[in-house]
Amino acid sequence: MADYQKMYATLFHAVTDAIELLQAAQRAAEELFISAKEPEVRILQKPAAEHGGADRT
Repeated sequence: MADYQKMYATLFHAVTDAIELLQAAQRAAEELFISAKEPEVRILQKPAAEHGGADRT
């Protein structure tokens, strides 16, 4: 007969290890994000010729 208690414990420990690994990866990624330099943000203007020509008022 199958040892269901051993099977459950094996699966439970593997799932727990996987969750801990994912949590550690998330913390590492969050640290990289927090410590990253702020990006330079610029507003780009279209040249007047690309606005459709004449003024549509």
